[in-house]
Amino acid sequence: MVRHHSLIVVELGLITPPVGMNVFVISALAKDVPMADTFRGVMPFFAAEILRVLLILAFPAMTLWLPALIRG
Repeated sequence: MVRHHSLIVVELGLITPPVGMNVFVISALAKDVPMADTFRGVMPFFAAEILRVLLILAFPAMTLWLPALIRG
């Protein structure tokens, strides 16, 4: 279960400064859009990811609910 948390946190690192590699790629593709606008556009997704991490930390069994439901 620790691996799931780590992966989500790595995803967060790819959309936030100073690393923000995904945002730099988007900025390179959309040359006419300032990088600050790109980072502002990513913030709702960042907030959703933070909420997801908090939910998983508060209710770790939630990560296993759907797989258990599928398995039967």
